[in-house]
Amino acid sequence: MSELQDEHLCNRSEERQFTSDVDKKSSMRHFVSKKHLQSHCEEQALACDVCKKIFKCGSALKLHVCSYRGEKQFKCAVCDKTFMMSGSLNAHLHTHAGQQPFTCGVCKKSFNMSRSLKLHLCTHTVERPYKCDVCEKHFIKSSHLKMHLRIHTGERPYKCDVCGKHFSQSSQLKLHLRTHTGERPYKCDVCGKHFNQSSTLKLHLRTHTGERPYKCNVCEKLFIKLSHLKLHLRTHTGERPYKCDVCGKHFSQSSTLKLHLDTHSGEQPYKCDVCKKSFKWSSSLKLHLRTHTGERPY
Repeated sequence: MSELQDEHLCNRSEERQFTSDVDKKSSMRHFVSKKHLQSHCEEQALACDVCKKIFKCGSALKLHVCSYRGEKQFKCAVCDKTFMMSGSLNAHLHTHAGQQPFTCGVCKKSFNMSRSLKLHLCTHTVERPYKCDVCEKHFIKSSHLKMHLRIHTGERPYKCDVCGKHFSQSSQLKLHLRTHTGERPYKCDVCGKHFNQSSTLKLHLRTHTGERPYKCNVCEKLFIKLSHLKLHLRTHTGERPYKCDVCGKHFSQSSTLKLHLDTHSGEQPYKCDVCKKSFKWSSSLKLHLRTHTGERPY
């Protein structure tokens, strides 16, 4: 076979190969395009009939539809509270057990929900995009800014139907209502004592575990609460921020100032039910009652 014939056959072979490669690419593009069109069809099939919102999976659409119906199929066996998602119920159950399994790797603070930890982490990264135009304070979420603005406006949209008291946050109203109902949904598994807040239960559990996470840098004394540490530090600094407007005397605690003010008013609000004698302080009344009961505890 001549060289010319060989070259011709080779070119024909390359042409067929090129045509084959083009056909494959064309087929692949057609396949991808077809799959893409199918995805639109599937999206259309997963559209909410009410608001036309599109969902990627059937379970997400089902949850969305439940939000319209108000369906909350997951119920807490402790306090009967209901939830739309099982994950929300599981996170809620941590509050009854006093568990906070999500721990911040920076400051070791714990949370009962992963999203709470995620928000907390922003406090370390200083990512606070929402700014108050009044005091220039920054916030992580727009909802936090909205609640903060009520400090400046004095707005309290949440009202207690029992006593008429108003609150700036719905969570504050919810806690307040427990003072009327006596509800204490958070139970200590050690001693059985009940509490109206999960945070109060968490603090109480430290009395059983002996945990004292707050340490004084001066004398290394340990405390259960941060507020206790702050008060203690004033014994080192000599700080007395609470001033009596009558005599100008200063105090390290607001409760001590309140007791001091009674000495100026002459008020004696604590009254003995036996002899009707009155006292300025509850501790004085408690000591007095032993004269009637004969109690000698020491």
